Amino acid sequence: MIILGAGGHAKVVIAAAHAAGMNIDGIYDDSPEKQGADIFGVPILGPISSAPTDAEAVIAIGSNAVRAELANRLNLNWTTIIHPTAWVHESVEIGPGTVIFAGAVIQPDAKIGRHAIINTCASVDHDCIVGAFAQISPGVALAGSVNIGQGAFIGTGASIIPGVSIGSGAVLGAGGVATRDLPANSLAVGVPAKVI
Repeated sequence: MIILGAGGHAKVVIAAAHAAGMNIDGIYDDSPEKQGADIFGVPILGPISSAPTDAEAVIAIGSNAVRAELANRLNLNWTTIIHPTAWVHESVEIGPGTVIFAGAVIQPDAKIGRHAIINTCASVDHDCIVGAFAQISPGVALAGSVNIGQGAFIGTGASIIPGVSIGSGAVLGAGGVATRDLPANSLAVGVPAKVI
């Protein structure tokens, strides 16, 4: 298994993989100054272009747009990492390349798209849909039947009430409370969240 990216997000991805008993053979990152170093004993072997094409891989880069670009450009065997302290109901569908971090809870019949991030202690309730390349930050609470569009970003500690939809590429700022739908590519902040 290999990891793409060697920034701060990679530390959490590698920690989750290690906690789950997964072996990581190496990290690939395009920053020359990082190559030759390591993260938690996992060596940074070279640029992403030199990554082996037959390995299982996860993109450990926080930027939704960069994850999408790499996933769409590279033909790798994308795998999923679930921290052992996360609770994920057996009915949940999880797309390839997704990472679910420590303490996250994902309730029945939720659907998580490919290359999504469900971060530390986030809560995704029943029948939610989290689109591909979306990021659910630490401490987020999604009530039942919430729909998060592709590439959307939900900031730390934000909450979304039942049945609300967040458009593709939208951003809900940290601590915001979405009480109504947010349009695609919008930025909303506050309690209740308002588009700015």
